[in-house]
Amino acid sequence: MSKEKSLLVDKNKMPLVMGLAFVAFTTQFGGGFASGAQIYQYFINYGVWCLLLPLLSQGLYALFFWYGMRYAYKHKVYDYRSFSDSLYGKTRPVMSNLYEICYLIMIGTASAAAFATGGSTIQTLFGLPYWLCTLIVAAFIFFIALFGTSVVRRCASTLSVLIIVGLVLVLVPNIISQWGAITETLSRMSSGEMSVLSSETGAFMPALWSAVLYFFFQLASVSVMYQHVEAVTDVKQINRAAVGIFLCNFLAMELSIIGLLAIAFVAELATASVPMLVLVQNGVGAGILTPIISLLIILGSISTAVNMISGIVTRCVNAIERRMTDEKKIASGHLSRNAVFTLIFTFLAFAIAQFGLMTVVKKGYAYLGYAAFITLFVPFIVHAIATKGKEI
Repeated sequence: MSKEKSLLVDKNKMPLVMGLAFVAFTTQFGGGFASGAQIYQYFINYGVWCLLLPLLSQGLYALFFWYGMRYAYKHKVYDYRSFSDSLYGKTRPVMSNLYEICYLIMIGTASAAAFATGGSTIQTLFGLPYWLCTLIVAAFIFFIALFGTSVVRRCASTLSVLIIVGLVLVLVPNIISQWGAITETLSRMSSGEMSVLSSETGAFMPALWSAVLYFFFQLASVSVMYQHVEAVTDVKQINRAAVGIFLCNFLAMELSIIGLLAIAFVAELATASVPMLVLVQNGVGAGILTPIISLLIILGSISTAVNMISGIVTRCVNAIERRMTDEKKIASGHLSRNAVFTLIFTFLAFAIAQFGLMTVVKKGYAYLGYAAFITLFVPFIVHAIATKGKEI
């Protein structure tokens, strides 16, 4: 192969590698992350360990996503049902159906929460009725998810760049201007004081469990990646993507934690629903940065819901098309089948969001974590040990 051709291949590979990394990034980076609420709930509320434990949660996230994508690539299983039936082997009649339940919990919690968060933010910005705001979010999600994995991947790449730029614009100036408050917070936490939101003691084991639980419910979204593996032509692309997944997610989380430490002992935090907004209001550029935070929350909400809805749409469409033999009918009707299932699952998440049952959603995340532990974490570990890693 000539040098010119090698460069051409590399240029073609890089967007896919970045696309895979960014799909994983936008799946995790939802409204809860963008608002800072998740960061406090699972990390900062546990004391100084918050600076260290993202290495664990994001390392596990990248590792398991890498394993899942490698398996999907080797066995040519490009939706979560095909993947489950292949991975679970003789136990698939039970385990594959359990995972279907796990995915539906994810649609009913994470996707519905994304609708609710994005809708509430738009309502706050423009004063529109809540149902109309969630309908606007639904329309964006429907049209992005409608056109399949390549569009979802390109959208994820675009949204990721916007989100990362937005995070830097919001956090870096405030970290610089509030560095004294950040160092004071770390000093107080080191001496045993906890954030105004925290009821913890600062002990390591609860902090460790919280970080692992965070990983468990994020692990459920690994199945959104399988559809994108179909475009992979070399296993090295997956290896590079896994490195990208770790770097994007870890750096974004660590930057968010450092910035949000500035307001850990600010009294307003106790009643705030958006910690990032408190950070800006106590820092610099509130007039400019407040709309940016709102945009980040909306983009994060949309990106998470798009990836999850796209995953179940791909699974349903593939199930129908595998039963068809006429290639022309498969090709001609593919978009319409995509449209029907995208509409169904977008409407399902939209309908759940109308109830505003955030208590149910919060409980749903815990259930999602336990379901992912049973249907993904344990099977992946058992499979890796039993096969000695030879099937990826």
